[in-house]
Amino acid sequence: MSATIATMEKATGAMSAAELASARHSRETVGDFTTANPRMTCRDVDVWYGSKQAIKGVSLDIGKNEVVSMIGPSGCGKSTFLRSLNRMNDTIVGCRVTGSIKLDGQEIYDKGLDPVPLRARVGMVFQKPNPFPKSIYENVAYGSRIHGLTNNKAELDGLVESSLQKAGLWNEVKDRLDQPGTGLSGGQQQRLCIARTIAVSPEVILMDEPCSALDPIATAIIEELIDELRQNYSIAIVTHSMQQAARVSQRTAYFHLGDLIEVGETNQIFTNPQHKLTEDYITGRFG
Repeated sequence: MSATIATMEKATGAMSAAELASARHSRETVGDFTTANPRMTCRDVDVWYGSKQAIKGVSLDIGKNEVVSMIGPSGCGKSTFLRSLNRMNDTIVGCRVTGSIKLDGQEIYDKGLDPVPLRARVGMVFQKPNPFPKSIYENVAYGSRIHGLTNNKAELDGLVESSLQKAGLWNEVKDRLDQPGTGLSGGQQQRLCIARTIAVSPEVILMDEPCSALDPIATAIIEELIDELRQNYSIAIVTHSMQQAARVSQRTAYFHLGDLIEVGETNQIFTNPQHKLTEDYITGRFG
């Protein structure tokens, strides 16, 4: 273990380096990382940036119709792990992923699998809203066009409307669909990006701190939307807000320096954590 974690353990009274290494591969220690009805299954996932290991032997299921929150200090690897779930890390030179990540039983890192259609099935909503420099309508229709799902105007009209309705944005923009998406407020832009993601009918939605740049009112709207979306999608969210994790997720996974330390039902994680590192983070002793 690094000097950083050794220092932190000394300062917080956290478990020893040997105990932390044991926790990485001990299901009894980490908690039950499986679900009865998984959409994605990850086993012994390692992620490397060159010679630096960012994720260390992580196993975790993403269940159907559930929200899984990933929490932990900055630099703990939670966003790296999230990006590995739809091969966004493929775009980073020197990054390599080992282990098994399956979507509906299919290995997503098989050499013969095209990552472009995979990213339609496992969509991503980023920390900062990133609408395209196009109209609101074209932002939502874009994915359907590039994936060849439909170019029929009537079908696209219906798709745009239904996607914006699911994202809770239709009533606010239905009379200005030809206006630039970049002209919307921050919260509206984020919901537009969510509409763009769900327009291609994904199975899983990944969210990397989707509310960090939003005010409390916009954040509350997005959180209500997340709860509604889980009725139809599996959702994995990275968040620095433990209050947000407690509000929106059914399960929570705590990461620390690339290790998955603990995972369990959200209520259990926040009221009765099994690890000193988890407890120290949740109580604000470090992180």
